[in-house]
Amino acid sequence: QLQLVESGGGLVQPGGSLRLSCAASGFGLSDYAIGWFRQAPGKEREGVSCISNMIGNTNYVDSVKGRFTISIDKAMNTAYLQMNSLKPEDTGIYYCAVSRRHYTCSNYLPWEYDYWGQGTQVTVSS
Repeated sequence: QLQLVESGGGLVQPGGSLRLSCAASGFGLSDYAIGWFRQAPGKEREGVSCISNMIGNTNYVDSVKGRFTISIDKAMNTAYLQMNSLKPEDTGIYYCAVSRRHYTCSNYLPWEYDYWGQGTQVTVSS
C-alpha cells in the first residue's frame, strides 16, 4: 500500500525551529518530486517547497526562502522540511505530497500530485 506519513509538527514560539518528516512506504520516494504544502485556517492550501533528486532541483516560495530547507534521505525513504526562524504566519497544517512531474513541481498545482499525507499541525505562537 502506497502511503505518506508526516510527523514533527507542534507548538513553537516565534523564532523557533521544527523539522517535519514525510515517511514513504510502498514506493521509492526519490523516484518522485516531493512537495510540501500548508493550509492555514480559512485559507487555501499553498505550496511551500519542492524537491526533485532526479533532476537536481529544489524550490522555495519567497515567504520561506532562507528559513526552510527541504531534503530527502534516500536510505530512510523519508523527506524532511527543516523550518527555522518560524513566524506566526507559518501556522497551518503541513502536508507532503509526491508528483511524477519533476519539472513542474514548483507550480504547486495540487492536482499534479499523486499521493498525499494526512498532514501535521504546526502552530507558531507565543
